[in-house]
Amino acid sequence: MTAPRTPRSGLATLAWLLGWMVLLSLAAPARAQLQPPLTVPIRDAYVELHTGPGRGYPVFHVAARGERVELLLRHTDWVKLRTERGQQGWARRAALESTLAAAGITPGWRDAIVDSLASIDTLPGGRLEVGAAWGRFEAEPMLELWARWRAAEGVSVQLAVGQVQGLYSGTDLWRLNLTFDPWSDRRWSPYVTVGLGGFTDLPNLSLVDATRTDAKLANAGIGLRWHLGPRLVLRGEWTLYTAFLSDRRTREYRALTAGLSFFF
Repeated sequence: MTAPRTPRSGLATLAWLLGWMVLLSLAAPARAQLQPPLTVPIRDAYVELHTGPGRGYPVFHVAARGERVELLLRHTDWVKLRTERGQQGWARRAALESTLAAAGITPGWRDAIVDSLASIDTLPGGRLEVGAAWGRFEAEPMLELWARWRAAEGVSVQLAVGQVQGLYSGTDLWRLNLTFDPWSDRRWSPYVTVGLGGFTDLPNLSLVDATRTDAKLANAGIGLRWHLGPRLVLRGEWTLYTAFLSDRRTREYRALTAGLSFFF
């Protein structure tokens, strides 16, 4: 590992990241209120509502002609609807073509109502996400593997392990983070993350007076996720690490990584 940087405005940087976390958390509900679901009357003879987005899910309700429904979510060729009586289910996109045309929405309605729907085409496939990232930890190459569990809407718990291979030493690190992702259902999704962990720095045996270093870590980061598909996500992250080397001695490290992850 290269020589660590002396802390410079570390608290200010951390405060800036935490401020982003608060602003993102507050902005998400406000944005949802500004973009209410689109409401249209059924113009076809009927529309069948399935329990899930696929032909394999059973039909549990039929919306009749003239009934008004709200368009809530999209998932590939399926749309989630809510009826006037509060029934929520999934309908095939093709079954709504006449309804949407009568409402004045052109065949390109997928783009016309994108801001009115609360989700992207590629909704995450599950709560568990596993991925890998590559990047730089200061000036050294870094590899990181992680698993992330979505505990609630917009909140996830992540466990990551990483390795930094420096010119004079190798470093193993781990961190347990809480990630705030208010727009997790959007194609482009910014997020912030904070957590604790530790690292072990092992100098090369060829060095004189080589001493192993173990320290606790605190970290905060900000990143951007791009949903490439229903189960595939590309993400980039900038992270500030603070190592507590002793009671009175700390060092800061900065890392920039990019990687891919998959939902299960």
